[in-house]
Amino acid sequence: MAYFNEFPKLFYQSPLSHKNSSGDYIVIKNIFRRTRIQEHLGEYVTMFNKFVIGDGDRPDTIAEAFYGDSRLDYIVVLCAGITNINNQWPLQDYQVYNYALKKYGTETEMNKIHHYETFEIRDEQARQILPPNLIVDKDFKIDGTNHKYPNTTRYTVRSDNGYRQLDDKDEFTVLTDGIAAAVTNLQQEFMENEKKREIDVLKPKFVQLFINDLRDILKYDKSSSYIATDLAITEGTEVVYR
Repeated sequence: MAYFNEFPKLFYQSPLSHKNSSGDYIVIKNIFRRTRIQEHLGEYVTMFNKFVIGDGDRPDTIAEAFYGDSRLDYIVVLCAGITNINNQWPLQDYQVYNYALKKYGTETEMNKIHHYETFEIRDEQARQILPPNLIVDKDFKIDGTNHKYPNTTRYTVRSDNGYRQLDDKDEFTVLTDGIAAAVTNLQQEFMENEKKREIDVLKPKFVQLFINDLRDILKYDKSSSYIATDLAITEGTEVVYR
């Protein structure tokens, strides 16, 4: 990735068994400087567009579409706040299914109920009795007596499938009155995957400014280990093999 070309280098004491002396050094990229990048990303908050990642989109294809250069994929990744592309980039639907099947072992386990999510319920005066999308278990219930106004005899359940009425009674439960929808393990995995789709993408006109600032953030300050702005030396390092 072009991303690593921007990182400064280290003279690192060689861990090789056939080195000539303790003074032998190898040159490596100092990837630990990336934490400084994350600390500065907040400065660019007004320079982003929202983007929804579609099936088949990759950082390089998004960089090509926005900036005309797939090598700027690292800008897409950094601005999205992604540190682990395998875990934080959305999967395609078939990949989610395969991941869930591997995670839960069988289709039976995969399709078991993970939790319930409430529907919105309002009384006849349109007052909200129960907010939507609360995560609850099968034993969740609401007390119908606590919210009664004079002449209020019914509650309205509002869902994606439309409205339905609940008959007047003192208690409503998940299992007997359908005040919440079951969400399976597989559905939960799809929902978690969907949360990863919306990212911030740096506006094209700010790309060069971002790159310049990135180089400035990554360069070394003068110190006892300083050799150049992009090169430093380590002292007294020891490699531990496990």
